[in-house]
Amino acid sequence: MASSSSSSHVPPLFFLACVFLISCTESGKHGGGITLDLMHRDSPDSPLYQSSYTRYQRLTNAFRRSFSRKSSLHRTYKVINSGSGSDSGSFESSLTPIVGEYLMKIFIGTPPVEIMGIADTGSDLTWTQCKPCSSCFNQRNPLFDPENTETYRKLSCEAPMCSAVGQSSCDAENKCDYEVSYGDASHSTGELATETLALGNVEFPKVVFGCGHDNGGTFNATETGIVGLGGGDISIVKQLDKWIGGRFSYCLTPLDVNVSSKISFGANAIVTGPKVVSTPLVQKSPSTFYFLTLEGISVGDNKLEYVTNDEDGGDYDEQSDEGNIIIDSGTTLTFLPQELYSGLEAAVVKVMKNKRVADPEGVFELCYKLPRQGELDIPPIVVHFTGADLEVTPASTFLEVRPGLACLTFLPSDSFFIFGNLHQMNVNVGYDLVKKQVNFLPTDCSKFV
Repeated sequence: MASSSSSSHVPPLFFLACVFLISCTESGKHGGGITLDLMHRDSPDSPLYQSSYTRYQRLTNAFRRSFSRKSSLHRTYKVINSGSGSDSGSFESSLTPIVGEYLMKIFIGTPPVEIMGIADTGSDLTWTQCKPCSSCFNQRNPLFDPENTETYRKLSCEAPMCSAVGQSSCDAENKCDYEVSYGDASHSTGELATETLALGNVEFPKVVFGCGHDNGGTFNATETGIVGLGGGDISIVKQLDKWIGGRFSYCLTPLDVNVSSKISFGANAIVTGPKVVSTPLVQKSPSTFYFLTLEGISVGDNKLEYVTNDEDGGDYDEQSDEGNIIIDSGTTLTFLPQELYSGLEAAVVKVMKNKRVADPEGVFELCYKLPRQGELDIPPIVVHFTGADLEVTPASTFLEVRPGLACLTFLPSDSFFIFGNLHQMNVNVGYDLVKKQVNFLPTDCSKFV
């Protein structure tokens, strides 16, 4: 752990708009692995780019998505753990909002059809809009047509994956139908089927996906559906297990750097090196979420322990010990327990010499006025997971959220805690579902190969 303060220029708001388009420029087998490019949603090259927005507006939108996603993730957790639903059952009916944090380009069918789906580590089922469409949202790409592919097979009701999707039913033809809805009222209804799926030039046969005939909600015309990267049985991470060994990783570049981020599967997703730190994945419900154990956080030499407070735990007290926080690529900010956050804020205030000011929007708890000349002197902050101490970059701990105003990007929460993607930038984050651990390797992601 570092013991001295380090200076860092607070990055512009562009830094944190955290949605990526996944496209393949290094596709193919590389020793059994696949690596794809990631494109930030607010890059001028992105199909989601809004030229009329300022950098501050883009960042504000990212923060709003964080709060919306956190609320929906929390609802999902409560539904599953209240006894009113099962891990594989009602979970999909209260999934995260479709906020478009990442877009992923995959290919389905023979011959292959390009699918531009929202990549989500908080969802399991992969689905796309299909013909015939009784009710569909507008999309730029042609709808997937099962009649034009040689490898499309409807899933029967007896297939194990029929029950894995959650809400499913059988029709007169013994075809497995699915229905999923999300926290922002988006939805998809259709049939489960198997198809050939390709990541870049690498094809995987008989992957279960949803062929949606009735879909709607907050989708952009660029998007065609969802790519599920969660930990549940029907996610493509689990379905491709014998090819990728339950491994995927990503390396997110600071978004003021004009270099693509990367996402890898299989052998390319093995995170190694002398500076790798690893923490266990905790198996809890819902299995879709990636639970870690947060033990504390340090500001310089001041280490603050995570202390269980049953009175404040509420419906979240089951996560007070092991598996008390989730790591999520779709949430921008990091949400900490109230008591731990209060200690963090006090420790930061003690060492910061800049003028503290209030956030006029009331979003952030701790903000400072940026000096006309010079930089904020930001202390080193280390997040302590079980077995893994990860120092987050100074550039990610404070952001210029409005002109001349820099705010701490950790926030308090009364219940449900999330380690967000901002604090994962310039870290190679590897998920190993076989060893049941997450590996962190501080990396200059702009130079990641």
